[in-house]
Amino acid sequence: MSAELNLPAAPPRQASMAKFLKSHMRDYGMLISLLAIVAFFQYMTNGTLLQPLNLTNLVLQNSYIVIMALGMLLVIVAGHIDLSVGSIVGFIGALAAILMVQFHWHFIPTAIVSLAAGAAIGAAQGYWVAYFRIPSFIVTLAGMLVFRGLSLALLAGQSVGPFPVEFQRLSSGFIPDIFGTEGFHTTTMVLCLATPAILIAFSVAARMRRHRFAIEQEPLVLFVLKSAGLFAVVAYVGWLLSTYKGLPNVLIIMALLIGLYAFVTRDTTIGRRIYALGGNEKAAKLSGIDTRRLSFYTFVNMGVLAALAGLIFAARLNTATPKAGVSFELDVIAACFIGGASASGGVGRVTGAVIGAFIMGVMNNGMSIVGIGIDWQQVIKGLVLLAAVCFDVYNKGKA
Repeated sequence: MSAELNLPAAPPRQASMAKFLKSHMRDYGMLISLLAIVAFFQYMTNGTLLQPLNLTNLVLQNSYIVIMALGMLLVIVAGHIDLSVGSIVGFIGALAAILMVQFHWHFIPTAIVSLAAGAAIGAAQGYWVAYFRIPSFIVTLAGMLVFRGLSLALLAGQSVGPFPVEFQRLSSGFIPDIFGTEGFHTTTMVLCLATPAILIAFSVAARMRRHRFAIEQEPLVLFVLKSAGLFAVVAYVGWLLSTYKGLPNVLIIMALLIGLYAFVTRDTTIGRRIYALGGNEKAAKLSGIDTRRLSFYTFVNMGVLAALAGLIFAARLNTATPKAGVSFELDVIAACFIGGASASGGVGRVTGAVIGAFIMGVMNNGMSIVGIGIDWQQVIKGLVLLAAVCFDVYNKGKA
């Protein structure tokens, strides 16, 4: 009996390569798909896709989609949907234009009022969904129509601009080079070497903690390959951008938001509760989670991020137009589903949503360079979205 009590602790388990890849097929499949799509269009465009100028344009064109995908992911994980985000982008851009161009507001109070307006819009929609139990599809469909109409009313059917140069830098500006190197943006290169190194250091520390508590984790070979790949890709992108103008300001904003939301969803109580809400709302409620307030917060968050995306999009165009944000909600929702979010809620990762957004962005950019018409672009994107959802349903059926 005493011998049984003194048995040594079980050694840490390390999943076999085949078993781990099978259980994480969706995550790695999407990453491999992104790399394959990049390689395909790099070949089809004769190297134009990864030219520094086009790479910068790719970031600028997709920054607002990535930012909104972070908020949409939480909405979808919580078991809801938001169809109004494209209209909110247009409405916030119109509001900012009226304040800055017609009323001559400074861009900082304009941005604060715009973000507050986005939060209020999200709160209004979230209130009906969370506390009156009206399906989010209906509420946000109504919001899509309402805010599209308000955008037209604010702008009187016309484009309003241009904006102050300081505001334009939100989207079109670049970080300064503190080293002042001629012909090469050294600050960008330093940041693009330091960032993956820091991320890998955190990953190593997390892996050591899991090892200490005998928690099953990915095979060491796969971890090393993934870390080396991350460092190589970020360093290469950094080198390309360093030969042009460096890191765009909006890329810094986007990277900080990705890091913040990855931390919130993975390492905080509220993040775990959102997943519990989407996985089984009744069980979450019985465990003491205020599910109504949590749903409400996801819509407020979505409103703020949609407002930020509206400011970035308006700054990029240097004008507010009645058509701004049209069909953005489709690209944002598609990015989340392609990146692994489940239509039934409870499943999805920030990195997956970001990968999904860049899959859509690379496809849009690559097809435009190749010369594929907008009609066939829509067809191809629709088929890709359908395939992603079918793959999700297939995986659930096997589970």
